[in-house]
Amino acid sequence: MKCPYCGHLDNKVIDSRLNKESTITRRRRSCLTCNQRFTTYERLEVMMPVLVKKDGRREAWDRQKMVVGLEKACEKRPVSYDDIDAFVDEIEKRLQDLGLKEVSSQIIGEWVMESLPELDEVAYVRFASVYRQFKDVSQFVDELKTLLDARDSKEA
Repeated sequence: MKCPYCGHLDNKVIDSRLNKESTITRRRRSCLTCNQRFTTYERLEVMMPVLVKKDGRREAWDRQKMVVGLEKACEKRPVSYDDIDAFVDEIEKRLQDLGLKEVSSQIIGEWVMESLPELDEVAYVRFASVYRQFKDVSQFVDELKTLLDARDSKEA
């Protein structure tokens, strides 16, 4: 692992810990050249399907792209980075469970739309406005009505 401070490759692991789900290993390291300490995270890399976009393009799955989109939707909301990470973990698990080599990006968008209200309703509306490409306020109001109706039916 390359030291972020001096660039040398010689370092030692001081401490290793797993997250709660045992899916990520956090390693505390010390550079043997400059003695600076830094943290790395290791995640199991699995083969993810290729996404087929609306226009037919194919694109490799990019976890960070989804994280950034959710961070924008959750901006200034009481949603932690851990919550967003867990949300994306669940989407990735669903993708892996499909066992397909290619998946339509629309399927993933719908999964996000299904699950996001449980994470944060305001984030859901923000995400929906981009995902559904609202053209005017009436589409925004319609989406809010749908959200409220779904919430009311769950509470009943």
